[in-house]
Amino acid sequence: MAWRCELTGKKPLVGHKVSHSNIKTKRRFMPNLVNVTLKSDTLGRSVRARISANALKTIDHRGGLDAFLLKADDSELAPRMRELKREIAKKRAARTA
Repeated sequence: MAWRCELTGKKPLVGHKVSHSNIKTKRRFMPNLVNVTLKSDTLGRSVRARISANALKTIDHRGGLDAFLLKADDSELAPRMRELKREIAKKRAARTA
């Protein structure tokens, strides 16, 4: 499983571990990923995802999974989340029409 957030696209960064004697050794800064179950209000079902803690805070700030996905850029989303975004948009369009 890749160390990549399914919603924000966050992935490991590369940097240096610097010792007291200033010797630099390559290291990776991993994103803080958590396995969560999110509820889609529009679809009325739950969705399991592996997302960063930062994305979880952003979902709460934007008012839920549906609002987050509709505002998110498709290039950052995982293919499964892009499909979910399409389903939500389709259902909302059908409801308003």
